[in-house]
Amino acid sequence: MAGVEIERLIRLLQRLPGLGPRSARRAALALLERRETLLQPLLEALAACAERVVRCSRCRNLDVRDPCAICADPERDPALLCVVERVEDLWALERAGSFRGRYFVLGGTLSALDEVGPEELGVDLLLERVREEAVREVILALGATVEGQTTAHYLAERLEPLAVTTTRLALGVPVGGELHYLDEGTLEAALRARRPLRERNEP
Repeated sequence: MAGVEIERLIRLLQRLPGLGPRSARRAALALLERRETLLQPLLEALAACAERVVRCSRCRNLDVRDPCAICADPERDPALLCVVERVEDLWALERAGSFRGRYFVLGGTLSALDEVGPEELGVDLLLERVREEAVREVILALGATVEGQTTAHYLAERLEPLAVTTTRLALGVPVGGELHYLDEGTLEAALRARRPLRERNEP
């Protein structure tokens, strides 16, 4: 049996996304067996993050400055605002490198069951940014789930009086995706969004 301290470490690791009991035990063992090269650097990194990382007051991103580097970047187009569910979605879009506007992080989706409403998602802050920053287009980059679609429809209704263009990411088969790996909802969306490979020539 592991000691009290080790069991506590395992329980804390289990709270991390993607780590079950067995994965948490393996991670704890790896940390303890590699104290100098893994455990100590991790402790230092965690302490630095706890001390310095803050949530951006404009977009709710995580950074060591407020406003964050993206909001403060003069090369970004302030008229384009991409709304995402979580910070990890923002990071994914940044890795793609094709979007040069700014972001707003909701922190989740509307869910009556989990008691997540517009206030928790910062909807009023989002609307304030759209009004004050003369945003031209709001891109709703939300997940293709029931909750994501519900949230997107709600936001579109709230944004409509502001005379701003509201768009959504295209849904369907991802680049490099194989059909047998896709769920039914994705396939249905792909079929509905189909388009011809070549336009038919007019006579």
